[in-house]
Amino acid sequence: MNPRAAVLLSLSLLFGAAGAYTVKKGDTLYSIARANNTSVNSVIRLNNLSGPDLEIGQELRIPGVAPVSGTPSKPALPAPLPADQLSPTAPSASIAGVNVRVPQSLQMGEAFIVQLSGARAGQATVRFPSEVGEDVRMPNEVLRPIGAAGEFVALGRVVLGKTTPVVYEVSLGGELIRGRISVVGLDQPIQHLNLPPRISGVLQDPGKAAEDAAVNKAYTLRTPQVWTRPFAPALARGKATSSSFGQARTYVPGGEVAYHFGTDYPAPVGTDVLAVNDGRVILAGKYPVRGGLVVIDHGAGVTSLYFHQSKVAVKPGQVIKRGQKVGEVGNTGLSAGPHLHLEMRVRGEGTNPANWVDRLWPK
Repeated sequence: MNPRAAVLLSLSLLFGAAGAYTVKKGDTLYSIARANNTSVNSVIRLNNLSGPDLEIGQELRIPGVAPVSGTPSKPALPAPLPADQLSPTAPSASIAGVNVRVPQSLQMGEAFIVQLSGARAGQATVRFPSEVGEDVRMPNEVLRPIGAAGEFVALGRVVLGKTTPVVYEVSLGGELIRGRISVVGLDQPIQHLNLPPRISGVLQDPGKAAEDAAVNKAYTLRTPQVWTRPFAPALARGKATSSSFGQARTYVPGGEVAYHFGTDYPAPVGTDVLAVNDGRVILAGKYPVRGGLVVIDHGAGVTSLYFHQSKVAVKPGQVIKRGQKVGEVGNTGLSAGPHLHLEMRVRGEGTNPANWVDRLWPK
């Protein structure tokens, strides 16, 4: 087997075998076991551990992961090659005649695709068992791939705060491929906004609970994909950001640390806000925290959200085309200055908007 291909064939992880995992900073037996869909006791028994303590760099054998040596009939997972020798996605591996490709590595908060090709690709199912136990909506959901003519994809996302590997499964005809994709953090310092009470007071607004419930309901939608063109920017001019995606932040002194689930784009009040792609308006109105808000369902579990608008120009239920005006930039809700806060959510979890622009699917 070509070494370049072998290093990326993490798709052939077998039940009943065991492979190596190198302990990284922040790992625990629980996080390692959870990410590999096994139990702490199984890892302890397999490695003859005397207790829960781990050391960075320690090699562990993982139940259910193919051994490095492999077998003649199944590809193995050798040691990684240098980053400059790796392609962005894994070369094809087959399950019941369907080829599967995955990213080699991911970043916290990143959306990604599992690519399936072949005559039976549309019959496969994809799951992400590493979501179990994480703070995500509908973890380990069974996903039907999207596509036609033998080319399909399934959307995945890495929840903010996660640095343990993404574990994925592709099933078809009684066969199962199971693999994992490494995840790295964003390495951003905590941003302390220290908002004055006149702004932060909206966090205690009695209407906040109803606002959150309405948005969370939108995240549960599973409608067919409606976009057919790459995603576009939400503002016609200017790409400067005042607060980046995934930034850990506090809003008031001593407040709880929370992640920034979108990207902020400063712009004058009244600047047109544009739909990033085709879809249907799910929410449109003024809310205590998100201010002038529009939520668009694009299908396939993808939603875009536009916060803090001074004017909302659409109504719930309205069909929207890419580039159509949905509102105007403002300074409403939890906002300290005129800007658009844009979110791109996959099955309810925030993903980096920059990875969608000019792409049909996130990179």
